[in-house]
Amino acid sequence: MKSPARLGESARRAGVGPPASGVAASGVCSTAATLTGRYDTDSAATYAGAMANADRPGWQLGTLRGVPVYIGRTWPIIAVVIIATFGPQIADAYPELGGTAYFVAFLYTLLLLLSVVAHEAAHALVGQWRGYHVRRIVADLWGGHTAYDTDDSSPMSSALVAVVGPLANAVLAAAGWLALQVVADDRDVARLLIGAFIYTNAFVAVFNLLPGMPLDGGFILDAVVWRITGSRSAGLLVAGWCGRVLAVLLIAWAVVLPLVRGETPDTFYVLWSVLIAGFLWFGASGAIARARSGRLFARVRVRDVLRPMVLAPDAAPVAQLPQDADVVVIDRQGVPWGVITVTELGQSARPELQDVRAAALARVQPAGWVAEVSSVDADVTALVRVAQDVGGAIQELLVVTGGQPVGLVSIQLLGEALAAAERRPAASATV
Repeated sequence: MKSPARLGESARRAGVGPPASGVAASGVCSTAATLTGRYDTDSAATYAGAMANADRPGWQLGTLRGVPVYIGRTWPIIAVVIIATFGPQIADAYPELGGTAYFVAFLYTLLLLLSVVAHEAAHALVGQWRGYHVRRIVADLWGGHTAYDTDDSSPMSSALVAVVGPLANAVLAAAGWLALQVVADDRDVARLLIGAFIYTNAFVAVFNLLPGMPLDGGFILDAVVWRITGSRSAGLLVAGWCGRVLAVLLIAWAVVLPLVRGETPDTFYVLWSVLIAGFLWFGASGAIARARSGRLFARVRVRDVLRPMVLAPDAAPVAQLPQDADVVVIDRQGVPWGVITVTELGQSARPELQDVRAAALARVQPAGWVAEVSSVDADVTALVRVAQDVGGAIQELLVVTGGQPVGLVSIQLLGEALAAAERRPAASATV
């Protein structure tokens, strides 16, 4: 950045731009303590490096159009479970294989990994096409996930990104069926693997289209309700409750249905159903919480918590700084990195400090502290999102509109405003 007009763009290039997470905050910020964090004396660069290391979800396989692709740290767990379950079945069906049956089971885990990565890659590629900043693809214990940022999502974009994942699995299932026509011998191990590959991808495609969070079908339902009502919170709420219903139905299918038939529930299916139902319930509950959070965030506007500020070079003497507004300190490239509040400026009014440079008094801010909003009349959803992405290290947010800095927001004040809004009765029910 060479001027304030380019502040947002330069900050993003410098690694301190605001990540607008594609997944909103999972809980309601009901107290100021939820948002308030204390910043230590480490530099922003050190903090950013630590965050980068902590953000690595596993072992990187490669990149897809600049997006890192990882095997999550929990993936070996599901691989071991599959090998331990599928291996003995193969050994029983193909006794001539001996211990090689477990290697065949391992090959199946690789095919499953391919299916997961293809599913998530479809999400990522369409997300990029729709203007999302895709941060990573991860294959993990629960299958996989794609993390992205977006400043301008829409029902159409959300639906398109969601639907292509199951479609990718449907395409893989169809490709597997074509490959199966080439293998004539029913006893061929390749036929077994291809058949398992077809079944897995067909099941994943159908299951993921079920209309409930956190499945892709839930995001499609969310987008439909969002489009009809104009409220993303309404979409999340409906899709979240549908996800909870799916979780209950899954348990009923595994436990209640066999009992009604006078049969004993299969222990294996019960355990897996409980595991998957727990995953569904947790994700659905997160969507419901995000819907309620969105309703709360919509009741506070950016201008309600905004404080005036001025920009100043970090080499400027304290004597030249204005005394009636907070100061945002920028480096020689124009990138904002520190804050001096009015109170701190008053404490620095002693004669012996007048020649001290602004850099000596500024509190270093962590990477990601610049929050872009459409206008000061927008609600504080973007501010909360940035604050939660950065975490407890942040005390202030620099708010930017159209590339222009418009003020500072105290995390403590933001939390207090949300707490006050939560105590007030809502003017109308929007969710």
